[in-house]
Amino acid sequence: MSDCLFCKIVSGEVPATIVREGERVVAFRDINPQAPTHVLVIPRDHHPTVAELAAADPALLAEVVGEAHQVARDEGVDGTGYRLVFNTGSQAGQTVFHVHAHVLGGRGLNWPPG
Repeated sequence: MSDCLFCKIVSGEVPATIVREGERVVAFRDINPQAPTHVLVIPRDHHPTVAELAAADPALLAEVVGEAHQVARDEGVDGTGYRLVFNTGSQAGQTVFHVHAHVLGGRGLNWPPG
């Protein structure tokens, strides 16, 4: 989508600090981190929400989750714990409607958040 921020990151039109990228998935640092490790993992293809991605391409959703775990390993938070979050819809806090997983770690993450 031409007006999607994350599609523009995928195409290189908008800069981002890329930490991992593959054929179908890209991971980059959040510009407003909420934890010492805060990386977003997105599919290159545009899907507005995790529910829509799950319906359209479950294998790609699995790839996003697998890549998120690899990010946690690369960042050194897989052993101490990390949170994987998909916000779905504006009331859940989704502000960019291109599905993305937040990988958060590096500090205690209390529940419930917020």
